[in-house]
Amino acid sequence: MEVPLFRLSHMTAVEKDRLCVRTGVDLRDLVALVTPLVEKVRQFGDEAVRELTSRFDGVDLPPTRFRVAPEELKESVKRLSPELREAMQVSIAHIKRFHEAQFHANDWQKEFSPGFLLGEKTVPIPSVGLYVPRGKGSFPSMMMMAGVPAKVAGVKRIVVVTPPDSAGLADQATLAVAELIGIDEVYAVGGVQAIAALAFGTETIPRVCKIVGPGSGYVLAAKQVVSAYVDTGLPAGPSESIILADSTADPVMAVIDLLIEAEHGPDSSAYLVTMDAELAAKALELIPPLISSLPEPRASFCREVFRSNGGVVLASDMDEAVDFINTFAPEHLQVLIQDPAGILDKVNYAGEVLLGSYTPGTLANYSLGPNAILPTSGFARTSSSLSAWDFTRKMSYSMLDEKAFSELAPKTLLLAEYEGFSAHARALKHRLQS
Repeated sequence: MEVPLFRLSHMTAVEKDRLCVRTGVDLRDLVALVTPLVEKVRQFGDEAVRELTSRFDGVDLPPTRFRVAPEELKESVKRLSPELREAMQVSIAHIKRFHEAQFHANDWQKEFSPGFLLGEKTVPIPSVGLYVPRGKGSFPSMMMMAGVPAKVAGVKRIVVVTPPDSAGLADQATLAVAELIGIDEVYAVGGVQAIAALAFGTETIPRVCKIVGPGSGYVLAAKQVVSAYVDTGLPAGPSESIILADSTADPVMAVIDLLIEAEHGPDSSAYLVTMDAELAAKALELIPPLISSLPEPRASFCREVFRSNGGVVLASDMDEAVDFINTFAPEHLQVLIQDPAGILDKVNYAGEVLLGSYTPGTLANYSLGPNAILPTSGFARTSSSLSAWDFTRKMSYSMLDEKAFSELAPKTLLLAEYEGFSAHARALKHRLQS
């Protein structure tokens, strides 16, 4: 296989922009495909969920088996090896500690002038649906990353949906994590039908107020379709990463780290950005054999990434490299340079930044603590990682006494009358005249 090399100084602005476009699935096409499926669930509830689960997951699952029984959740923990259970508990503890530190309900109240009281309070959302994918493997880490901050935020009803296997069973590791976190409402339902059920509710699956979690292109399209009816949260699509490396980096380490996100799937993105031509040349040599050393299907996933949305990017200097990174706005940025922390004041747009040789994406995806559900497709320019704040809302409140009202109302009356809102104006006049 041939890995592409992109020389930024030789590229036009249009070519650079094209390099930042993720190849992924075109949601416009998928939205047209999933819209009738979503509507079917909306109209026919459990019956449609059962039919679509049979069609797409290959199992006839009656509604009585949608929900995972409490004893199955408990049994899933018992089936874990002691070593795996301990690893999960360590990761859960780190994620909980980070999100508790991140989350502080900064309610406030202030008297801005005599009799003029304003404030704001933080409240958890009433319910949330967590989508845990399964298509390309078992992902208990996604259960941790979505479930822990929801618990920290204090959401009363946390619902998990995750696809069943051919026997109608949910992934056992995902169930075990749900039990360890303390989530007991889990449904072995996935795909478009799960998103639609969460958005509109069925006879068996009550609707929720918000849906979070990554998924396939079909899941993302379904979330887009239902977004007018339910908050669909963070735009999380196929995995993507940039490795920033200078002449001090170990080329083997740089390429190994480059493949971390590439192995997630053929629609991932992975670029090594460097200012060092020698490192770039070495990386081009190393990528094919290191991919070949991976088992299937991971090797095939990586090969497809470097055919479509991956490669080595050679920058003329650090400023050009950072400018490209900020334009691309990657989900994950791994920094392998002499002074990794020194780059933080220049990098503004990345889902997360992993600094130095001892902070690989593997740790970030599982056990460091910061959330690994991150904005993709350039949304890191405007969105942040999933956090406890995503499971809360702010509510302002105000209270004026008579004196404060009499001072403010006449000025506000002028604005209401100028905009032609007669009822607005009358509410003020009535109080001013009484």
